[in-house]
Amino acid sequence: MNELVFFINKVVIAGSVIGSIYALGAIGVTLIFGILRFAHFAHGDMMTVGAGLSLVVAVLLSEAGVSTPLPIGFVAMPIAMVLTALLAIGLDRSFYKPLRDAGVRPVVLVMASVGIMLMMQGLVRLLAGSSTRSFFFAERKDIFRIDLPFLEARRSLVITEPQVLLIAFTVVAVVALHFFLTRTRHGKAMRAMSDNADLARITGINTEQVVWMTWIIGGGLAAAGGTLLSLDVTFKPDLSFNIILPIFAAAIVGGIGRPYGAIAGGFLVGFTETLAIFNWSILLRPFDALFPAWLEVPANLAFVPTEYKITIPFFILVAVLVWRPTGLFKGRVL
Repeated sequence: MNELVFFINKVVIAGSVIGSIYALGAIGVTLIFGILRFAHFAHGDMMTVGAGLSLVVAVLLSEAGVSTPLPIGFVAMPIAMVLTALLAIGLDRSFYKPLRDAGVRPVVLVMASVGIMLMMQGLVRLLAGSSTRSFFFAERKDIFRIDLPFLEARRSLVITEPQVLLIAFTVVAVVALHFFLTRTRHGKAMRAMSDNADLARITGINTEQVVWMTWIIGGGLAAAGGTLLSLDVTFKPDLSFNIILPIFAAAIVGGIGRPYGAIAGGFLVGFTETLAIFNWSILLRPFDALFPAWLEVPANLAFVPTEYKITIPFFILVAVLVWRPTGLFKGRVL
């Protein structure tokens, strides 16, 4: 029973947390590709900037004497989501729209996003330095320990307050996105433009308005993902470096251009990463007596060391694309 509780803590909860982060980021990547037809490599840096803005707002609120039952960083997050969405629209107006109006090929937009990625990384390091910072500068992080009603269970389920907020926010965001895409006029316009931009334009859909909505949703969810990840661990100026590749892998595995595929891909990548670095020898301990004497289970039986977990999304990516080239939800062919 204790081994099962350890598995729930290290795989089920940890996989749900990192899967939620990947899903929030992958939704923005896949929407931008579906509507604007290019891979936005600066998306991870938008998550970093969003988290940094949440930290700044949280510090200002704390110095103003604001006190809330929820973590101050979570309270500041909606403001950062709005600011990041405005930043995303500003980047589009300043860099991407002139290129679109000039009729450049998608590869030029991709290279422009790489340039913006490098520019944003430089600005983040210039303004925030290279040190990590905790969102819990004025309060302590709540840790919930849930005892199970079994005599054999000496361990407790452990989950932190930021992890509860992250999972709850992801559920609400996914449900809200579903209703937005299926029940609202703007959502249906986004789906129509994703399927066929020219046909959407001649039927009277305001395509510029759709582009704005795409950046608002992508930027807002990027800020939320970055903030919630930083709340769970710490704010890192190099956050984008560690997260951008798994997010792209999640978007492609789910089917590029498919929001529901991005959500499924995010959780698939998150859980696979967690399972790959989990120490399986702990689950085998109750069965030691069944093994022959010459077979000794090693103390650490993980598929890959933790420092190599960044390679896992690429194994998943190759395996899924070999089996299903358009991803799990039949997205666009790259």
